[in-house]
Amino acid sequence: MSDCCVRALVTGKVQGVWYRRATQEKALQHSITGYAKNLPDGRVEVLMCGHSDAVKLLSEWLWQGSEGAQVTHVELEVLDNCRAPSHFAPQ
Repeated sequence: MSDCCVRALVTGKVQGVWYRRATQEKALQHSITGYAKNLPDGRVEVLMCGHSDAVKLLSEWLWQGSEGAQVTHVELEVLDNCRAPSHFAPQ
């Protein structure tokens, strides 16, 4: 399998519930780089770069999220020609 970058837009109760921090912890467990950041409209944007199997696992986990999160929708977009960051960090 190859490496890839995927951007996710996560909708629901995902701000103020440690969603970004929990996503960072999961990403680090799977050697994924990228970021998780709050958007002004209440969603969280997640960039996941790494081995495609690991990115798939994290993208599936996004539906669960942190304790207290209530995810209602996850939109995924595979990015072509994306420069993978060197680490994963909440923004």
